[in-house]
Amino acid sequence: MDKVVPIIYMVGVLLLVLPSFLNSNNSFKTFFTNLSIWIAIVLVVLSLYFVFQYLT
Repeated sequence: MDKVVPIIYMVGVLLLVLPSFLNSNNSFKTFFTNLSIWIAIVLVVLSLYFVFQYLT
């Protein structure tokens, strides 16, 4: 149960952000630039999460 709640929150945020994200990216270059920024943010957040889980 402890792992399900954060997944539900991440899916909820994705559902809230995705429509405006797709509407604002008209060209493929802009889309891939913004997508890479989002992937980097998610990787940093997940890395911090695993580091804090490992330390505690």
